[in-house]
Amino acid sequence: MTAPRSRPLLLGEWASLGIVAQADAHGYTVARRLAPDGDIGRVWSVSRALTYRALDHLLERGLVRELAAEPGIAGGMRTPLAVTAKGRRALHAWLAEPVAHLRDVRTELLVKLQLCRNLGIDPAPLVAAQRLHFAPLAAARRTGEVDVADPVALWRDEYSTATMRFLARLAGDEPGADENGAGSPDLDADGG
Repeated sequence: MTAPRSRPLLLGEWASLGIVAQADAHGYTVARRLAPDGDIGRVWSVSRALTYRALDHLLERGLVRELAAEPGIAGGMRTPLAVTAKGRRALHAWLAEPVAHLRDVRTELLVKLQLCRNLGIDPAPLVAAQRLHFAPLAAARRTGEVDVADPVALWRDEYSTATMRFLARLAGDEPGADENGAGSPDLDADGG
């Protein structure tokens, strides 16, 4: 079994780190933003219990630190958290890495893009790296026939087309001028 300190961070942990990096925050605030109706939770939601576990893990790794405890709204004390320099470096490195698999676009990539937006980080390098990472997939899709009787193959083809179009739009490319082939002369020449 991998030791907790050596395993890669989970998506909920990265999201929690990104929220704390935006502004010092209490666990309750982080949990609220990771709830299904929160700005990050609408992409990747995490229960309150798992959010507090994620924050504890970030503390153990030295990616966040506790600030002075202060009185809570409903009584008791609460301890805000702040990102450390180590945490900020790790977050920025993670935000620059493209996701490995097409299936990670709906979750991990969208979380990264939302965190970039929240933190005021230009997402262009991430989008460019992601397009480059998926370029072989787009090239293979353009040259191969899809077995429409195979729902998995058809789904992957449609999803990869939509993903490449999404990335092109994020990059500011004109519709039809991207890797998806939509509107390209070679696909439209025969009327199809």
